Amino acid sequence: MMATKLTALLGCRYPIIQTAMGWVSDPVLTAATSNAGGFGFLAGATIPADKMEANILETKALTDKGFGVNFHMYQPNARDIVELVIKHKIKAVSYSRSPGPSMIEKLKKAGVICMPTVGHVKHAKKALLLGADAITIQGSEGGGHTGATPTSMLVPEIVDALSGKVPLAAAGGFKDGRGLVAALSYGADGIAMGTRFLLTKESPVPYATKKAYLDCTDPSLIITSKKVDGIPQRMIQNEFLTLLEQSSLLSKVKFLMQSSLEYKSFTGESTLKLFKSLCSMLLNNDQKRLTAFMAAGAPMFIQKAMVKGHPQKGILPSGQVAATINDLPSCHDLLFAIAHEAEATLRQLSNLSWGSIHVSAKSPQKDIPPASMIYNKEPSYEKTL
Repeated sequence: MMATKLTALLGCRYPIIQTAMGWVSDPVLTAATSNAGGFGFLAGATIPADKMEANILETKALTDKGFGVNFHMYQPNARDIVELVIKHKIKAVSYSRSPGPSMIEKLKKAGVICMPTVGHVKHAKKALLLGADAITIQGSEGGGHTGATPTSMLVPEIVDALSGKVPLAAAGGFKDGRGLVAALSYGADGIAMGTRFLLTKESPVPYATKKAYLDCTDPSLIITSKKVDGIPQRMIQNEFLTLLEQSSLLSKVKFLMQSSLEYKSFTGESTLKLFKSLCSMLLNNDQKRLTAFMAAGAPMFIQKAMVKGHPQKGILPSGQVAATINDLPSCHDLLFAIAHEAEATLRQLSNLSWGSIHVSAKSPQKDIPPASMIYNKEPSYEKTL
């Protein structure tokens, strides 16, 4: 047990949160995280309301521990998600852009913990004013939509600005026990990880896509681009992203048509209506609406990699930490290793003597083995997951 204000609020054993990733954070991964002592969030931003209820029920069947639901408060079925969260007594919700005050108020009245993700001090202050019970602070190292400030600078800044009013989780660049201790030293009450949980045995991502992440060993290939939906998003540079970045207007039309047709199939929207809308945007050179249209179709680009297993034909949202991950542990083994390494790191730090800057005679290398050695002596790809 690693007790912090975050574990006290969420009722989990370790101050480790599995962030919700579209197409990735399914019932199996979410339940496995919570069963292992962390706190899992179920993805709800890309799921119709009826499917979301089925996912909630499946997760509850797989764990008796607390878990949360993630969604965007601007998505069309947001109020349906809120009703489902309250109906099924879900422990917490997470959200990011465009928080809805009325929905937050309704959730809080029902006793649901509200835990938004922010990437700027002003957004953290606003989240607090709107009633956040806890906040995830995501630095620029994080995957997907992210800001420009590194975690090591952003977390202490927000910690100081909020003065301990609510528990804080640090996100962006975390994968092990040393990172957890670093986050605690910044003043956070725990960590939130996405990419590290994507690369676990319980993650539903096809092996071909997981291998694309494991094969990316150069941090410079995990870039931030606005080409997908107009908002800075960190992802692995691959064939599709390169094509998208270099595409002409005609090529972008092709991408838009392809993604809109797939989005239509997923949402049930009229093909004719989507086609007329797209033509109007192109004829009027409406860049703002074109960007919004790309944003609507972007989840389908992610689906190609995360669901269909075609990593070079879709986008690969990723934190920079992916370049240092080379294994696929179970959620249980991962969290146990993180907790073990964090405990050993804290023990080592407690031996520091500031008067002489003296460290105990015990070798840090012996005290703190790499996390991967704890659950996998010889990290390797596993083709059967």
